[in-house]
Amino acid sequence: MGVVAKRSSMTFFSDSTSHYSHRVRIVLAEKGVTVDLIEADAAHPPAELADLNPYNSLPTLVDRDLVLYESKVMMEYLDERFPHPPLLPVYPVARAESRLFIHRIEKDWSALVDAIQHTRSENVVKKSTKELRESIISIAPIFAEKPFFMSDEFTLVDCCIAPILWRLPSLGVEIRASKQTKPLQNYMDTLFNRESFQESLTEQEREMRL
Repeated sequence: MGVVAKRSSMTFFSDSTSHYSHRVRIVLAEKGVTVDLIEADAAHPPAELADLNPYNSLPTLVDRDLVLYESKVMMEYLDERFPHPPLLPVYPVARAESRLFIHRIEKDWSALVDAIQHTRSENVVKKSTKELRESIISIAPIFAEKPFFMSDEFTLVDCCIAPILWRLPSLGVEIRASKQTKPLQNYMDTLFNRESFQESLTEQEREMRL
């Protein structure tokens, strides 16, 4: 990952297959934070991770004596520690709305992505793929209103959405071009061409859209 600014020294245990890991890497890139990136397989995590994280899970962020192992906590910590550029709104009501959007993304989309990636049942995968496609297409028109998700500025909400949209082809979710999906396609182009997003991609993730 091409994050090379001299502002901090952190270790990030990351899994390229995980959209939760990817969202944190986008924040790191957006903030220009130096990070020692350790790519790992969630099924076979590094031995040292068990001493750091009681759940031995990925992603895990280590900043000196601080160890974080929940992606939303990592993102907000990074946003507070490195306040520029801000990735959450300043005002409490807008911040609460952003947090609620992230909660809904996790309930409505992340759960389906997890089911597609980690469930062995073909019926569950097929059902989850259909639900994810329909859910994404149903909100496509809202992207015509603002350049980012319900916002004029790039936020943590976009950091959560971008890794899911990037993975759609590898998940078997096809979003066909149409009048309804055009705003979504434009939003995806904006996200994927953003410098921080390009910097956040691992080689394995780049291959998801070759």
